[in-house]
Amino acid sequence: MGLRVLGISASPRAGSNSDLLLREALAGAESAGAEVEYIRLCDLNIAGCTECNACRKTGRCIIEDDYQEIAEKMLAADRLIFATPIFFMTVCAQAKLLIDRCQCLWANKYVLKKPLFATGPRDRRAMVIAVGGSKSSRMFENIKLTMKYYLDTLDMHYWANLFVNKTEGLGQITEHPSALREAFRLGKELTSSAQAPSKEPIEVGLT
Repeated sequence: MGLRVLGISASPRAGSNSDLLLREALAGAESAGAEVEYIRLCDLNIAGCTECNACRKTGRCIIEDDYQEIAEKMLAADRLIFATPIFFMTVCAQAKLLIDRCQCLWANKYVLKKPLFATGPRDRRAMVIAVGGSKSSRMFENIKLTMKYYLDTLDMHYWANLFVNKTEGLGQITEHPSALREAFRLGKELTSSAQAPSKEPIEVGLT
């Protein structure tokens, strides 16, 4: 059985630039023998965190919706590829809903001091794809900080970033073949690499 790779598309637009890059990355992972699964957050019902703090006692979120299903998938995955467009210099609303609901996993890990996995630490790695329309690359700094703490909560090593700026029109990324090639390459390497990951994420930034 190959590694399980979960791709999460946060974009509100079907066929968006970040979504198309995610699909290329998943194709790369599949070419390396991985079992891939694609999830589009807009197809799910995920409410916002209400900060009720019930999870500080149980390690579980008391809101019953599609979060529980995607949380199980995130914890079962060996590799995660998370793709988001950039809105107002950070992740889009759909991405932030999911990230905020992971507060229960944070509480389980840091308040209740319980391991996420009864079998002990696992080799879990994640790649982040972000696309923005701005000329500035500063927007990616916010993405990296948010994703760093989100992935830490998931006990996942932050392995790589693929960031593309000056790209906003729907499907515009199809005119950027080097970005599509990099997504495929990174998706394949994320799955096929047996080497210990570097301390800092691999950075691929394209314009």
